Amino acid sequence: MQRLPVFAIMTALACTPGALFAQSFPTKPVRIIVAFPPGGGTDIVARTISPRLSEVLGQQVVVDNRAGASGILGTDLAAKSAPDGHTMFMGTLGNLSVNPLLFPKIPFDVTRDFTPLTQAVAVTFMMYTHPSFPVKTVKDLINLAKSRPGQINYASSGSGGAPHLAAELFNSMAGVKLVHIAYKGSGPSFIDVLGGQVPLTCDSLTQGLPYVKSGRLRAVATLGPKRTPVLPDVPTVGETLKGYEVVNWFGLVLPAATPREVVARLHSEIVKILLSPDIKERLSAQGADPVGSSPEEFGAFMKSETAKWARVIKEANIRAD
Repeated sequence: MQRLPVFAIMTALACTPGALFAQSFPTKPVRIIVAFPPGGGTDIVARTISPRLSEVLGQQVVVDNRAGASGILGTDLAAKSAPDGHTMFMGTLGNLSVNPLLFPKIPFDVTRDFTPLTQAVAVTFMMYTHPSFPVKTVKDLINLAKSRPGQINYASSGSGGAPHLAAELFNSMAGVKLVHIAYKGSGPSFIDVLGGQVPLTCDSLTQGLPYVKSGRLRAVATLGPKRTPVLPDVPTVGETLKGYEVVNWFGLVLPAATPREVVARLHSEIVKILLSPDIKERLSAQGADPVGSSPEEFGAFMKSETAKWARVIKEANIRAD
């Protein structure tokens, strides 16, 4: 049996439809769908990496904000987009791991309809209050909430998002009843907290740090397992409420059936950008630590997060509004 030369084999492989498409990709502008309005944490991260990605791909990369229904509208749009690599989705813990638990009739299946690309960042979450709110510590909040059950509101980016989960977990563990006010994204929720209409929110350091630095918000506590070096004097919630911990994350996925060669190209370029010294420094300074995991690692991580939060949702009796 005659064997083909190695060069002939490589040439044949390079001429497969997927390989040919990957060589010409992208052929038009690329969009990153964000399921929240401009100004939120996912929007900030997407807009941080998009100019650099545009440079390496040779096509404009635009951030497409599609807010509504706790992120479900934008997620559904991304799931139903053409699987050609020209549409990516910057999802969150809420979009990709929690919404399927809280909204059983959503019009997509995360596992079936998306191809994981990479976990972009792990996001430090903080508890923020308006400066006029008479709370400076976690203990202050617990005491005030117990004296005024059902009378203190908190803002969130929408039902099922990490800000909602963080506050409801706090309610459950602290034995208090803060009242949920859902917004269509973190940007709108911060507007009302900054204006004093709602006194409290739990959200990303990426989103709230500029307001803390300007004195427009007070950072009461860090929600993660340790203090953040960005605000080292701010204690964790767990220092007062033992066992409490919330860490959010953002990650990129593609519509299912995107050619694997395109997935590999986008993954390689995006991870290089995330881990480049200047982008890494910019993101870390805002409390968003770059990760850059493999597609397989990110897929397994999303499944583990769904299992983790399923237990929390059940134990804390968390419900979508």
